[in-house]
Amino acid sequence: MCRHLAYLGAPISPAELVFAAPHALLVQSYAPLDMRGGGSVNADGFGLGWYPESGGAPQRYRRESPLWTDQTLPALAASVSTTAFVAAVRNGTTGMPVTEAAAAPFTDGRWLFSHNGVVRGWPGSMAGLAKSLDVTELLTLEAPTDAALLWALLRARLRDGADPLAAVTDLIAEVEAAAPGSRLNFLLTDGATLIGTTWTHSLSVRSVTGGVVLASEPCDPDPAWTPVPDRHAVRVTAAGVELLPLTLDRSTTS
Repeated sequence: MCRHLAYLGAPISPAELVFAAPHALLVQSYAPLDMRGGGSVNADGFGLGWYPESGGAPQRYRRESPLWTDQTLPALAASVSTTAFVAAVRNGTTGMPVTEAAAAPFTDGRWLFSHNGVVRGWPGSMAGLAKSLDVTELLTLEAPTDAALLWALLRARLRDGADPLAAVTDLIAEVEAAAPGSRLNFLLTDGATLIGTTWTHSLSVRSVTGGVVLASEPCDPDPAWTPVPDRHAVRVTAAGVELLPLTLDRSTTS
């Protein structure tokens, strides 16, 4: 399984969580603690997406190589100050390509998205859901991977004006029905709202000075980290942090 993390709050440098913390995303790329049978390292690419302080669409840096081999991102991340970002390291599912385009975060307009997990029975299990997309959408997916298709399905809902939490919840319910046993841990943000999900994999939340971090694994040993229960969503806004159950009947608190 991949590892990912996201932050929303007062301006910080992504380098704090991606590189500097004791169990930063860099460490999680080569020494993860909670893969749950999903491999041993996350060496199939990485990405960082962040929102410029000047405003506008998020910026993104991705590569298909292991994070620990990259010489550019440490200095780049240290130079950035942002109120929201998503970072991920990838452990590609067997049979799926290792390309830069397959690495999270995916983006569209104001949105950043990351998927930690796997869709069972891929690709046949998703054929029915894929039919709901425009043919052009399918032909222009960034990569032929489960995560890229999940993002296409989710962004279609967002473009139609769906509430972000409802869009995530509905998608998880549909994928679980089509591909039971899938692992569907999502991170989604538009720079103002941050949503994370646990669906058969790990996620922890921690409030820090002026902000909130969601991460597959705690980035340090501080006891302030709280595990998010399985089959739950976390919604972070300026108003605070909400923990909400995810249910298969496609309903949750909105």
